[in-house]
Amino acid sequence: MDLNWQQMLFEFLGGLGIFLFGIKYMGDGLQKSAGDRLRDILDRFTTNPFMGVLAGMIVTILIQSSSGTTVLTVGLVSAGFMTLRQAIGVIMGANIGTTVTAFIIGFDIGAYSLPILAVGAFLLFFFKNKKVQSFGQIAFGFGALFFGLELMSSGMKPLRSLEAFTDLTVNMSSNPLLGVVIGTVFTVIVQSSSATIGILQELFGQGLIDINAALPVLFGDNIGTTITAVLASIGASVAARRAAATHVLFNLIGTTIFLIILPLYEKFILFLQTQLNLNPEMTIAFAHGTFNVTNTIIQFPFIAVLAIIVTKLIPGEDTLVEYKAKHLDPIFIEQSPSIALGQAKEEILRMGSFAVKGLEETNEYLKTKQNKHSDAAYQIEDAINNLDKKITEYLVDISSTSLSGPESEKHSILMDTVRDIERIGDHFENIIELVEYQLSNKVKITSDAMDDLEGMFKLTIETVQKSVTALDTNDHDLAREVAEKEDLIDKMERKLRKKHILRLNEGQCSGQAGIVFVDIISNLERIGDHAVNIAEAVLGVE
Repeated sequence: MDLNWQQMLFEFLGGLGIFLFGIKYMGDGLQKSAGDRLRDILDRFTTNPFMGVLAGMIVTILIQSSSGTTVLTVGLVSAGFMTLRQAIGVIMGANIGTTVTAFIIGFDIGAYSLPILAVGAFLLFFFKNKKVQSFGQIAFGFGALFFGLELMSSGMKPLRSLEAFTDLTVNMSSNPLLGVVIGTVFTVIVQSSSATIGILQELFGQGLIDINAALPVLFGDNIGTTITAVLASIGASVAARRAAATHVLFNLIGTTIFLIILPLYEKFILFLQTQLNLNPEMTIAFAHGTFNVTNTIIQFPFIAVLAIIVTKLIPGEDTLVEYKAKHLDPIFIEQSPSIALGQAKEEILRMGSFAVKGLEETNEYLKTKQNKHSDAAYQIEDAINNLDKKITEYLVDISSTSLSGPESEKHSILMDTVRDIERIGDHFENIIELVEYQLSNKVKITSDAMDDLEGMFKLTIETVQKSVTALDTNDHDLAREVAEKEDLIDKMERKLRKKHILRLNEGQCSGQAGIVFVDIISNLERIGDHAVNIAEAVLGVE
């Protein structure tokens, strides 16, 4: 029989595209209906590795992508929201959560895919309510998933008459490593284990592949899905690269264990198929679930060992920015508001040190144009924003208690100081964006202008540093020095503006360069204003 290769290829690739779109669209709908609080789930519920496993499962079920959860986790580790050990738990949970898609596919409702698509489209186009639209998105994605599978299935049917394909499946049955490699490579190409396992379910369902060949391909699918996290970690922090390496290591160890016990595992899956009267698609879903749950149970007690291994594999010191507040214990609010205010002050000092570090990284980015400095500054700005929120909430809680006169005054000063430090973060973020604008538009700033900016940056960083130290030590002399330096910053800003106008008149720099230069010194001048506000709070000046 002659094969219509064009039809096969078009149906398979078109079906794969619709399937991938369906998973993504359904995941987006689930995410919206969940209130888009995925980062909060991972941040709050990863207090220990076990909770991390549960959080990883929940988030992966919500977004229908273990790769998405792992990429999110890599970002949180890089940002300091999560330790490597907590991340390992989340990654394990993500591997379990991703099996839900295979179980959904196991309920063979492909015949109803078009009506489901119609319902989803109806809800999307004829209702304005956001919740109804989210449900419509879930339904449309769900229908697209099954419609894509039906198309892929139709495209793969003629393969049973192809001798080369039959030989390949026979080779995979006798050589499990070949199956693992094929599963890995295909998932790396598609970048979705859900899609490749869906294809495997269809192949097994049509009798195009037997259980001996299917299980090693399943292991390879689990290894291949780690590529997304690996790509996300390129150029990221050491901690992020370690988290991605853990994902790879976890699946490699699991595959090795299951290849060793493959005959036993195969018998167990066939036993489940017989006892539970499973259809072929659901059999693969149970095999996928068994692999990931068992792999997690085996490796969970060795999370600390995995962390040590990846630390050895990827050496280097990681400069983490710790987002989470260290000193804001709610117990002090009721027991001793005075101590609670002291704790809030300690956290504000941490926030102030972040502001100084952020300014230093911004200055380095301006000078070197290296992305590692802008990434670090953005990370620090995120940390400042997070601490601003947490400290403000803590101070609001303190205000509901009975405070003495001096305590009330201190409370007011701390509230103002938090706001000033947060604004410093906003201003150095503005400067980073200006440098990015300079790079993307190839704006050239003269060496004289760069020297001027360097001088003003140094003075501003020193002023902010001294204002934070004055707050820490309650040093009035240092606070007065900050006020003097802020005067110098104001004078310097006016002087540099005049120099810049002369450069423009002489044609030394372009109008675009002028915009960048003036905006940077304006932001530095505003940072000086916020530094003096902190100093005036120390001095008790209204």
